[in-house]
Amino acid sequence: MYLRTLVAIGLAASFTCLGCTQKEKPYQPKPAYSGKKPSLPSVPTLPNKKKKDGDAYTVWGATHDLRSVVHERDFEGKPTTLVGWVIKTNYSKPCQDEFKPASGEDCIPTCAVHKTGKATPPDCKAPVPTFWIADSKDEKDFKKNAIPVKGWASNFAQMFTLIEGLDKDEDAKLMDEFFGMDLPVPLPNVGGKVKITGSYGFTYTKSTGGAASNPRTGIMTGEKFEWLEVPPLRAVLPGMKVKETENPK
Repeated sequence: MYLRTLVAIGLAASFTCLGCTQKEKPYQPKPAYSGKKPSLPSVPTLPNKKKKDGDAYTVWGATHDLRSVVHERDFEGKPTTLVGWVIKTNYSKPCQDEFKPASGEDCIPTCAVHKTGKATPPDCKAPVPTFWIADSKDEKDFKKNAIPVKGWASNFAQMFTLIEGLDKDEDAKLMDEFFGMDLPVPLPNVGGKVKITGSYGFTYTKSTGGAASNPRTGIMTGEKFEWLEVPPLRAVLPGMKVKETENPK
């Protein structure tokens, strides 16, 4: 009984102190920092780049949206139009090995340089005819700032035959016997500015030699070509001789 009384008195005492508060310390203002100022980097200037040029994507705009979680599906299942300068091709120089390019080499094996109707040797490992477009004609980093364009010629024999035809008649045309579409005239070459409509995405599946992918810039499968500025020189495969080297304006 005595113990219960002591517990009751202790609880009552603790409850009566719930409202007890300590006196707050008065606010003591501190002077402003007068030491050495920190060295901070300047605010970066973000590049003012255009995503579109009229109704066409720029190379920067297309690659930006393709890698965006918001816009990556904007290109699925519908035609896309790109505009850019041709800065590189994979058919301007012969490969060191006449049957296949070395790893990372953009060239054409000489075994693939022939007209249509002639069989290509079975051990000839020719790449798909490809050129690259960029937003600047002076762009040097084609792997980072340029989009490869494929699907406009199934093989180099198609180009060879068209080049021979254009050498006789500047209005010559050629329908690709595998793709069932006309090759672009003039043929793509460095220094031209082109507007291309086709399919754009990370992969290219039109080749009979297997699929290709490019997770950084994507790949354009060209179907329709409009030259805004004609390439100054004709595209000619290594070893070919033509009457005129300049493209007609």
